[in-house]
Amino acid sequence: MMKTRISIICCILSCAAMLPSCDLTENMQVQADKATIFGSESGLKTYAYSFYEALPSLANAFRKDAMCDYAAVSNTDRFIKQGAYNSETSTDWSWGALRNINYFIDGCNDPRYCTVEASVRDNYIGIAKWFRAWFYYDKLVTYGEVPWFENEIQSYQYDVMYKNRDSRDVIIRNIMSDLDFAYNHIEATSSTGSSTLTKWAAAALKSRICLFEASYRKYHGITGMEYSAEELYAAAAEAAAIVMNDSGLSLNTSRGQKGAYRDLFYREEPITSEVILAVCANEAAGIFGEQNWWYHYKSYGLCWSLVRPFMNLYLMLDGTPYTSREGYDVKSFREEVSGRDERLAQTVRTPGFTYDGKAAVANIKDVSLTGYQVIKYTLDDSKYDGGAKNINSIPLIRYAEVLLNYAEARAELGGLTDADWSRTVGALRRRAGIEGGTETLPASVDGYLQSTFYPEINDPVILEIRRERMIELVAEGFRFNDLRRWACGELMQELPWTGIHIAEGLDKPVDIDGDGTDDYYFTESNASDAPAAYRNIAISVNQDNIGLYLEPNPVSGYDLVYKVGQGDRYWYDDGRQYLYPVPAQVIRDYANAGYELSQNEGW
Repeated sequence: MMKTRISIICCILSCAAMLPSCDLTENMQVQADKATIFGSESGLKTYAYSFYEALPSLANAFRKDAMCDYAAVSNTDRFIKQGAYNSETSTDWSWGALRNINYFIDGCNDPRYCTVEASVRDNYIGIAKWFRAWFYYDKLVTYGEVPWFENEIQSYQYDVMYKNRDSRDVIIRNIMSDLDFAYNHIEATSSTGSSTLTKWAAAALKSRICLFEASYRKYHGITGMEYSAEELYAAAAEAAAIVMNDSGLSLNTSRGQKGAYRDLFYREEPITSEVILAVCANEAAGIFGEQNWWYHYKSYGLCWSLVRPFMNLYLMLDGTPYTSREGYDVKSFREEVSGRDERLAQTVRTPGFTYDGKAAVANIKDVSLTGYQVIKYTLDDSKYDGGAKNINSIPLIRYAEVLLNYAEARAELGGLTDADWSRTVGALRRRAGIEGGTETLPASVDGYLQSTFYPEINDPVILEIRRERMIELVAEGFRFNDLRRWACGELMQELPWTGIHIAEGLDKPVDIDGDGTDDYYFTESNASDAPAAYRNIAISVNQDNIGLYLEPNPVSGYDLVYKVGQGDRYWYDDGRQYLYPVPAQVIRDYANAGYELSQNEGW
């Protein structure tokens, strides 16, 4: 039976006394003899399992893209509400996980207590350093410059405790050093259910982090630093190549239960050939996720629904853009999803989808704001609804991402070849049933992709890699960071939240999937006032300037649109939202202790 993070943590409850305080500025409270922790491999292993608590959980790993441009939500995050977020409301400046890690690393390096052989010790230090890199990557993307703490801090070390923020160079240099150490010293090359770290997780994470920092420096015009964007792109490509060439990992191509793509997110046991690290459900042990609950219940989730500008990016099976088809913007839903990249039907409900064994369309009446209802993380049975009941595990790092990291880094350096393309983007598209354009680099710009998302990008290769990244990694927690590193934050405010096309218009039944059964009846009246034959499928639209609207399409028919309130999608012109503010209370705490902590620009 695979180990899960929760079952792992259960193993260490008996050793809870050895865990340090969760506040960086408090004295260490250790009741157990350090020799118990550091004097044997079992002690190191037991303690190291506590680090996994820092990873996303089954309760939240699937909703890391809750705030992004290409999904409509019923309530936007206060971070993008005009005037709703500032340094006084920012409170997340937690360092407890780092204290736990540094205590362990220091203990392992103390010969008074750590008596295990060097290779065993270094394996667990490697695990700890991987988690330190994970911790600091989150801090880097959130705040930019932050203090780097190399060791456990004692309560009397005020100059260390209240040090100002270190540069991005210091952070990325130490992250890379930690991940290099982790790759070189973590002994595992596989793990049960992809639930624990391997050396490949170190190289994969390095490719992710270096790619982020390289593009952040390039597209934000940050120069004169220790590491240039080009050097970091090269580091990202090198790390990705290690995984591609040495790990034995590969894309899952088995059709399986729900398709080669969706099975990665549908199964209880992760597909270890592709999934490098996962947070695992375990029905037998009573360890469940909340995916169905969040996606199917308005009272719990955000009605997270993909929008048509994003859906338009799925290619046709022949490899050509959907938007090159005449009349693409007025096609019926059934026509729209026909003959497309197979990942489309494995990401949202399309004709042929069944729920509880019956044909089911998007539930626009209750939870789908656009008609593109996500199925990527959910299970197709209502018995998993209404609580923490999901038994499907959630990937955190996949081989597919590594391929995309390599392709983007090499393309940004101007060195991506046809062979590279075929091995990365081409391989992903072939898995999705696409037959054209998978072997050679694209030569022409897709005008729709460029004008809608990235008007400043003229390189067709980079544009297509960005398309592929959006589609392959949709809803996996990458999008907001991608927008920030590419300096495309304005999409958070400007991308239209348009849904499916409705040719019939108001007060007429709509058979959206063409199966002969009416699915919707849109009306400007109350749904309860609809004709009796359509009352159970009636949906009220065009009410109160907020919510669902059915608006005339400039060509013909109508488009479903979801509208939010004035200022509910807001991106400041000064770009302050590319970073979060340091909490004002923390800055005051520094000042009260006689020290200074700088603030991010604009906050």
